[in-house]
Amino acid sequence: MDLGLGGKTALVTGGSKGIGRASASILAAEGVAITLVARNPDSLAAAAAMIRDRSQVPVETIAADLSRQEEVERVAAMVPTPDILVNNAGAIPPGGLAAVDNATWRAAWDLKVFGYISLTRTIHARMAERGAGVIVNVIGAAGEKFDPDYIAGSAGNAALMAFTRALGRASPPHGLRVVGINPGPVETERLVMLQRARAERSFGEPERWPEFFAHMPFGRPAMPEEIGSAVAFLASPRSAYTNATILTIDGGG
Repeated sequence: MDLGLGGKTALVTGGSKGIGRASASILAAEGVAITLVARNPDSLAAAAAMIRDRSQVPVETIAADLSRQEEVERVAAMVPTPDILVNNAGAIPPGGLAAVDNATWRAAWDLKVFGYISLTRTIHARMAERGAGVIVNVIGAAGEKFDPDYIAGSAGNAALMAFTRALGRASPPHGLRVVGINPGPVETERLVMLQRARAERSFGEPERWPEFFAHMPFGRPAMPEEIGSAVAFLASPRSAYTNATILTIDGGG
């Protein structure tokens, strides 16, 4: 299916690995010129090279820490107004209320919650001036399942879900759409590393980590490309009437 994205531009945060890299790669395969943002310049360079080799589209990179407002402003100033903004940067640590101290909680939200909001505030305004654009927020299923052992993530994701829906409702008069995706567990490098360590502790065999996902509907976590494909579709004209809503992708679990 041609998604009708050829010639568009996208700004993808957290774009050097995992869901962000997969989303950027799939968008690029549809003919979208990409700007990747992440903290690590080496990881960014590797991701950009991979995408260029596969799709022959322009790929730019910006190394930035989006937990800092001045860095958000720098990134926004460096890029022309994109047709698509994919907010994906940030990971909130697990733990219950007593386990996550104020400093850890604030640092995580500065990147995942306020980073999304701050970059969106600037890009949304510029998209509105132009009269066209799509914002896709990759959030997380904990925002609807309220895990007490992931309390900072559940609360932060729920806030981003509300933000997405509220801003989406205000956007159609400006020609814009704002949507969100709530992935369940996704087989990223970070997840595999954490689960290998868990399997080492539990079984003495790190290669047994997939057993932790045997209870899931398909017996496995999602692949990053499965989330990235949904990002591309929601960002495309094929999904032009989808707005102010959150798509949950967790296998039905």
